[in-house]
Amino acid sequence: MRIIEIEQITQAVAKLSMDANFYIPDDVRSQIKKMRELEESEVGKTIIDQILENQDIASDEQMPICQDTGFAVVFVEIGQDVKVNGDIKDAISKGIAKGYTEGYLRKSILIDPLKRSPNSGDNTPPVIWFDIVPGDQLKIIVAPKGGGSENMSRIKMLKPADGVEGFKNFVIETVEQSGGNPCPPVVVGVGVGGTFEKCAWLAKKSLLRNIGQRNEDPFYAQIEQELLVEINNLGIGPMGLGGRTTALEVFIEQYPLHIATFPAAVNLNCHAARHKEIIL
Repeated sequence: MRIIEIEQITQAVAKLSMDANFYIPDDVRSQIKKMRELEESEVGKTIIDQILENQDIASDEQMPICQDTGFAVVFVEIGQDVKVNGDIKDAISKGIAKGYTEGYLRKSILIDPLKRSPNSGDNTPPVIWFDIVPGDQLKIIVAPKGGGSENMSRIKMLKPADGVEGFKNFVIETVEQSGGNPCPPVVVGVGVGGTFEKCAWLAKKSLLRNIGQRNEDPFYAQIEQELLVEINNLGIGPMGLGGRTTALEVFIEQYPLHIATFPAAVNLNCHAARHKEIIL
């Protein structure tokens, strides 16, 4: 049994919180550059250039890529041969507080959703998802989720008779209706199957994949590619001002479902697509 000290987790989460907000993932940046070469709109090209310049400034100055530094969503994979020497939830929460305070990141979390107050003051509590996996390692992914893209997410209980085309139409309509609100070019995360809450989780989890990392099932991989083409033909473009660069990628995650159901969910990420991970 491998033991991991609680302070190690807190320090790791604090650094991940800052790094995720300061540095764009390499795969995302590469895709933005690639899409810039394919963009036909001059306005679109200019906006992409500004996005890339903003990323450079954030990285060089260690400043947030966006003023909205997000709700801290944390995915944790715990090896079954790992023992954490303390309260892991508390350690993660302290790490978020430390990172958002020391990194001068905006604190956006309101304690009560209906009263709309008070602000927690340190961007806690985070949303934490745990998964038990084989091995003796602990994997932590911090994925700050901005309000603009989160607001454009949707879940729908489709009818089984809607089929593949009904599913695809739902995804495309969600992106189309979002327009420029989620700060495109976006990364489109899609969950299908499971239950009401499972498919929403799948949509969010899919956003952790690297650009170009296709679904392992060729059937779903083909649908991902088809959706990416159709979404980029919508004409929304960078920041919603027109062009062919509306989405950088489409990811689908599937799960078995009840014969009478057909749940589907779409969770959008803005062009920053922030997430950083560490394995302890």
